[in-house]
Amino acid sequence: MAEHRSMQRAALLDAARTLLSEGGTEALTFPALAERTGLARSSVYEYFRSRAAVVEELCEVDFPVWAAEVAAAMERAPSAEGKVEAYVRQQLSLAGDRRHRAVVAISASELDAGAREKIRAAHGGLVTLVVEALGELGHGQPRLAAMLLQGVVDAAVRRIELGAAEDPAVVTDAAVAMALRGVRG
Repeated sequence: MAEHRSMQRAALLDAARTLLSEGGTEALTFPALAERTGLARSSVYEYFRSRAAVVEELCEVDFPVWAAEVAAAMERAPSAEGKVEAYVRQQLSLAGDRRHRAVVAISASELDAGAREKIRAAHGGLVTLVVEALGELGHGQPRLAAMLLQGVVDAAVRRIELGAAEDPAVVTDAAVAMALRGVRG
């Protein structure tokens, strides 16, 4: 029974990822989840009490995976500057990944405080990854610089998400150039 429940929960999360990446937070509704998974709407409520609860769990499941991939890319870089570049490039390459798209599509403004806090904490963990590299580069305020750098990454992700006129590779290269020029002071 427990195995069946966990499979259904996984199916619901997968359906939520698809809905989010296709239509953003508005697309994530319990009727849509029920339709995608073939479960009764009442069954969806047995797993999650609200949309925010679905989003919270998605963040708990997907953010660590994404952060681990960014951390791994940074570890492979030979220099502090290389680590900063890997931090930007890896996040932007993940922007094409469905799991990542779902997390990006989550609009914090539509969520309850608990879910927002989880998202902030996850982002904080990501930013912490690059603080050390910025410190190594001799940055006077590495924490502030990391937050601003993440702002550049987030803007580039949104630009790629929008299917902007530029090729994603062009957006990525521009973000990397801006990041590296910026962290060199």
